Amino acid sequence: MKKMLVVLVMLIMSISLFANGEKSNEFDLKDGEKKAILMVSFGTTFPDTRAKTIGALEKEFKKEFQDFEVRTAFTSRIIMRRIKENEGIIYDNPSEALKKLKEDGYTHVLVQGTHIMNGLESETLKKEVALHKDDFKVLKVSNPVLTVLDDYKAVASALAPTYKNLKKDEATVFIGHGTHHPGNSAYSMIENVFHEYYSENVFFGTVEGYPTLDSVIKQLKQKKIKSINLYPFMVVAGDHAHNDIAGDMKEELEKNGFIVKAYLIGLGENKGIRKIDIDHARYALSHKEENMLMKKKEYANGMQP
Repeated sequence: MKKMLVVLVMLIMSISLFANGEKSNEFDLKDGEKKAILMVSFGTTFPDTRAKTIGALEKEFKKEFQDFEVRTAFTSRIIMRRIKENEGIIYDNPSEALKKLKEDGYTHVLVQGTHIMNGLESETLKKEVALHKDDFKVLKVSNPVLTVLDDYKAVASALAPTYKNLKKDEATVFIGHGTHHPGNSAYSMIENVFHEYYSENVFFGTVEGYPTLDSVIKQLKQKKIKSINLYPFMVVAGDHAHNDIAGDMKEELEKNGFIVKAYLIGLGENKGIRKIDIDHARYALSHKEENMLMKKKEYANGMQP
């Protein structure tokens, strides 16, 4: 019953976030206008996974949207500082990147976050971008990977190699970051989607939220699971993946009697996951955002059925 309530709540949230089906030509340019896509990630200090995930997505965006300027920004100021100190590479934060786009004459900008869910990072990005709304003719923020039910199914399909050949006593466990934001319920929803449509032997936990590792262990023991394939449910396989997931969590699972194999593979390495970001960007470029305040006024005036 609780899982069904979680799914219902998330579906309602999804409809409100993405039910803007009206076609738009906002990104059709007039003479002298220029358009760009700003890809925004949390970032990582691990160069290898950065290249395989954020770097790979940037290359695909440049290939898919050749008539756009494509740039990248990070939201973690700590990570940006460490990359600059250790590698000599400078990344802009979203505000810095938007200021440079304005200075370079860009008039139409789509911001595409690479966040997994509509959580704290995604919400903060929208607030930061909103501070620059008067700097551009068009400035939009597209949706994270997990927004509507079809996104959850697409993620599950993209991750099929991690679970399609599981034995009865074998499970795949994904560990996300977790958050105190209500968007944390996405973990429960995607687990429910997996169990209903794909595999009952796939489970989700978090480093800093719910489900906790203890709750995952409880489910694994109830299912009489013996061996586990452990994956980060994060865009990059960075610090949390190496230290928390493949380190402390793997050790705790082994203490509980499970045979554990940890895989340091970020979601961003998966072409199917990257395609969701591309599809969301393409949709945002061709559809208007739903204006609920305007609709409510229309309802009050009898202009809507």
